[in-house]
Amino acid sequence: MINLVLFGPPGAGKGTQSEKLIKKYGFVHISTGDLFRWHTKNDTPLGQQVKEIMNSGALVPDEITIAMLKEELDKNPDAKGFLFDGFPRTVAQAEALDQFMKNNHTAIHFIIALDVEEKEVRQRIAKRRAIENRPDDEDDKLNKRITEYFSKTIHVLPYYEKQGRLNTVKGVGNIDDIFTSITAIIDRKEAQV
Repeated sequence: MINLVLFGPPGAGKGTQSEKLIKKYGFVHISTGDLFRWHTKNDTPLGQQVKEIMNSGALVPDEITIAMLKEELDKNPDAKGFLFDGFPRTVAQAEALDQFMKNNHTAIHFIIALDVEEKEVRQRIAKRRAIENRPDDEDDKLNKRITEYFSKTIHVLPYYEKQGRLNTVKGVGNIDDIFTSITAIIDRKEAQV
């Protein structure tokens, strides 16, 4: 089993690359954004807790997020590996995720960060908003999410870098070229695990 975090700002291409990685490697994709939307849409007890928080554009508390992640891991005991997307967003969350994985007799083996400038991210999300009309892409919520990423979330990267688990990929260019760069890292790391 190999577990990784795909890291990057909103609109960096995490969803696009995740789909391709799942198809190639058979990972179970755990997107906290998708989980939050699913729980909210289905009005689960966890969804009820996060609905108001999400609608304001704020971060969902760690204990709720970890509870959702635990539920997903428990649903997939025979997974070939897990691909985390959108979590962790803070160093405290990274530490909590490491402890959570250790408690489940596994680990986050490495991180792949998609490096995309803020200007590019905003252009991509404007296009996505026109096509998908996602509520979290509305200007006020988007501004909050982008500010949150570039002022807080990006500080998670040094945490992983110090541990030798961080790998950075240029997230701008041809989607297949970016994918090839990512798979080269995975294949190399998979041989080491």
